[in-house]
Amino acid sequence: MKPQNIQKNNFLDKLLDGVKVEWKALGLLGKFVRGSGLQKSDFKERGVGCIHYGQIYTYYGDYAYETKSFVSPELAKKLKKAKKGDVIIATTSENIEDVCKPVVWLGDTEICVSGETYIYSHDQNPKYVAYNLKTPDFFEYKKRSQTGTKVVRVHGDKLAEFSIPIPCPDNPKKSLEIQAEIVRILDTFTELTAELTAELTARKKQYNYYRDQLLTFAEGEVEWKKLGDIGTFTYGFVAKAQDFGNARFVRITDINNNGKLIPTEAKYVDISEDNERFLLKRNDLLMARTGATYGKTMIFEEDYPAVFAGFLIKLSFDKHIIDPKFYWHFAQSGLFWSQANKMVSGGGQQQFNVNALNQVKLPIPPLTEQARIVSILDKFDALTSSITEGLPREIELRQKQYEYYRNMLLSFLKET
Repeated sequence: MKPQNIQKNNFLDKLLDGVKVEWKALGLLGKFVRGSGLQKSDFKERGVGCIHYGQIYTYYGDYAYETKSFVSPELAKKLKKAKKGDVIIATTSENIEDVCKPVVWLGDTEICVSGETYIYSHDQNPKYVAYNLKTPDFFEYKKRSQTGTKVVRVHGDKLAEFSIPIPCPDNPKKSLEIQAEIVRILDTFTELTAELTAELTARKKQYNYYRDQLLTFAEGEVEWKKLGDIGTFTYGFVAKAQDFGNARFVRITDINNNGKLIPTEAKYVDISEDNERFLLKRNDLLMARTGATYGKTMIFEEDYPAVFAGFLIKLSFDKHIIDPKFYWHFAQSGLFWSQANKMVSGGGQQQFNVNALNQVKLPIPPLTEQARIVSILDKFDALTSSITEGLPREIELRQKQYEYYRNMLLSFLKET
């Protein structure tokens, strides 16, 4: 037997203390009420608290004591309301991963809830219910229960059929005590992850501040040049991406928000005479030239063969004048974006082509100073962006640890 199974069974014995466990449908434990047709245009600066379903995805965490928005008392009389301990579940989303995200309402007053949600009223521990809606079992269940393609929905009658484990069902007081202990353990992990995430946000703000400060020079201190005067730019190779090939095909969608190459969901092409000149070397710079990601700049740090695609522009500079890493940090800064945002063209499909890129101005300190700035900013970048070190890695590890214990605590009961 594996050590973790010994730990698991010992913890199970101690936690349950011989009591039985029954899996019960949510519909037998409580009632689902569909939210009202609340619109964002109904929001007021003060009044009765309300939660719009879109805010569940963009603003709220696992639980809430206060609302972001309010409606007038007159409108509130007409809307469905959640009371303390209710679980508010968003039942419409653009993807299966997000749909049915729960928020536990823990405030002392009743609040209004919009449509595209269900309010689940019950007599269980509300966080215990919400944690059960984040398990792999529930994910598989909502995949089977969803309707729609572009817009994914899970209806209340399907939610009511999903079963969760109820320890000691014949003794509600004992059952709630066990549920509370499971919640306490899982809350510890989620709070640690939340603290790390808040720390990461603070460090990113600090990083952005120091980056702009380090790249700001007094008038006459350094020479500023237009990129068109010191660089050459090459549009990428137009081809259909393949699932297999001897070179990675780097596309506009492969650049993450931190200006790095996304390692997953790679596509490929075969190297040929037609695309050899589009092969990338380490520390090559690529910029997205169209769409919502226009201007986003990536530095290629990999050592494998790769070809860059047509919606990207390769930026080539004399390395005796510009350190590629120095330019990459500049391209993430407010100094770059204040220029880029003024030069973008187009309506629905925004363009940031070579003509615009030529006009961007760059400060060029001596290479020794560039190296000093790069050294400082690389440390900030590793702390705030690296998936192999720094805070993102720590958050990922804590999240995996939380998921392991959540799944163990909410599924091992089935074994009894």
